[in-house]
Amino acid sequence: MPDDATQSLRAIAHPLRLQILSLLTGTELSAAEVARELDVTHANASYHLRVLLEAGQLEIASEERIRGGDAKRYRHPWQQQARKGKISSQDREAYTRALAEELVRRVRQAVPNRYGHYTDAELWVTQEDFDAVRASVTAASTRLHESARPPRSEGTRRVALTIAMFEIRPGPGQEPS
Repeated sequence: MPDDATQSLRAIAHPLRLQILSLLTGTELSAAEVARELDVTHANASYHLRVLLEAGQLEIASEERIRGGDAKRYRHPWQQQARKGKISSQDREAYTRALAEELVRRVRQAVPNRYGHYTDAELWVTQEDFDAVRASVTAASTRLHESARPPRSEGTRRVALTIAMFEIRPGPGQEPS
C-alpha cells in the first residue's frame, strides 16, 4: 500500500488532474462546472475529482441539493500541499512527465508575440544562493496562487507557471568542494 506522499504524487501525475488543481485554486466548482470549463464529460471530471479527493489533493467546500441529487463543490487547498515523506524515483518521474506534457499543452495556448519568462539551467551554485533563489521562487508561486480568481473574472488574464527546482547529485569525479 503506497504511503500518503506517494498516493498524492500518483494522483496529480496526470495532465487533466493538474488542470483541475489549477482551476480549483481560484474558485470552488462542482464536477459539472469543471467538466464545462475543461471541455470533458461529466463522468470524466467526476472520476478525476474523486481520485484527487481520495489522495487528499482536494477538499469538499460545500454540498447542495440539485434536482434530487447532491452536488459537491470542490476546492484545492494549495497552501496545505507541502510534500512529506520519501517518494520513489519512479513516482517523481511520472509526475515530471505529467508536468512536461501539461507545459507543452499550455505553451500551445500561449498568446502569440507576448513574452513570458523561460529559463533552463543546470548550474553549480553555493547553498546560500540556491536557498535564496528557492525562497524567491516560492514567494512568486505563492503570490500567484493567492491572487487566483475564478475563470474569466473581469480584469484577469489566464497565465501559466511551471517550476521545477531541485538539487542534482554530482556525477563521478564531480564532487562539490
